[in-house]
Amino acid sequence: MSIDVLIIGTGEYVTGLTHGSVIDSDKSLGVIGIVLFDLRRRGLVNTIRICGQRGNRFPLIRKHFRKNIADTYQEMNVEFTQYPEDDEYDSRAWHHALAEMAAGGAVIIVTPDDSHYEMAKAALEKGLQVLVVKPLVKSLKEHQALNTLAQKHNLLLATEMHKRFDPFYMDARDRAENLGDFSHFYSYMSQPKHQLDTFSQWAGKSSDISYYLNSHHVDWLVWCLSGRTRPETVSALAATGVASNKLGVEMEDTITLNVQWRNLGTHHLAMSSHTASWIAPKTDAHSQQRFFYMGHEGELQVDQAHRGYQQSTSAGYASLNPLFMKYTPTNGYFSGQQGYGYLSIAYFIEAALARKKGEWNIMLEERLAKASETQQVTAILEAGRQSLDAGGKITRIAYTDGASIVPAYISAE
Repeated sequence: MSIDVLIIGTGEYVTGLTHGSVIDSDKSLGVIGIVLFDLRRRGLVNTIRICGQRGNRFPLIRKHFRKNIADTYQEMNVEFTQYPEDDEYDSRAWHHALAEMAAGGAVIIVTPDDSHYEMAKAALEKGLQVLVVKPLVKSLKEHQALNTLAQKHNLLLATEMHKRFDPFYMDARDRAENLGDFSHFYSYMSQPKHQLDTFSQWAGKSSDISYYLNSHHVDWLVWCLSGRTRPETVSALAATGVASNKLGVEMEDTITLNVQWRNLGTHHLAMSSHTASWIAPKTDAHSQQRFFYMGHEGELQVDQAHRGYQQSTSAGYASLNPLFMKYTPTNGYFSGQQGYGYLSIAYFIEAALARKKGEWNIMLEERLAKASETQQVTAILEAGRQSLDAGGKITRIAYTDGASIVPAYISAE
């Protein structure tokens, strides 16, 4: 059995293209498109639909797919149905694309954050399994509404959080269980300032760098501490000056979220700090990513950008990470099936297929960032945004009782 898939979005993460050219990043062939083409080769995916707003982008997308995927890897069919047509502009083309999907199919949403709720809601009402590239939504209220809808219709709703599939992050999560009460966590994640050109259509308008990058490590920590702790307050700080001058929109360059946690068993307090920036210089890695975790009985450190694997050519020096996406073919075939960027999509497709057959694959779904289990993530991100808008004031995440781990609402102090 295979599944029909609709991708809503045509940007970097789908195609590897932005503003008419190949992106200068670690995703030059995209992620979602090439993964679905390979899953179709493996018999898991049937039809592929890709939806954007500007039809005139599709000739270049098709050329890019043919040259860099079909002509590079053996047996890779890159055909897809597009919305809208080449000569059309249609900001609501995704409605037409959804209308042609049959219940039981899958939708992957890769659009600006403020559009996620409307699209995910429509897809769930259509009876489709839904994966949203992080963040799921920008508010706890919207998250709760979507989760209720998904559970009502017995549908899979998840956020694409590929750090959950990184073997280092997975192992760190397992080790953290044996380090006693949670005490302290620090994370840092950046992208080079030229990415602001890539994000110019939405940066500072529909979302910020915390929703875009901090979401990764916030999700990992919530996943790591699942059921044992809860976040109770958030305060946020920001630095400005570069992004606003570059794009002419008031926005933050760098955002730090400071979170107060409570260990539920002992009531011991803990803290985390999450920093994200999109004004970093170009370095050996497209994205600097690292974290430090401390429990009462030990600590862990991960430097995701540096895995001890480097390459020097006439074009320069780079720290390589094929653990995310491996584009180099093996004997002419795509061979990146074990990359954590690939697995985060593949697990969703396989879990969606199981749901389509009326089954639940617990082994697959426990690795996914399902909406039912990630409300703390959205609560932290939204509370951080509220704190920034209030000049750094503490924002409280409220619960129904002293033992609950599911946030009820957010309120500014």
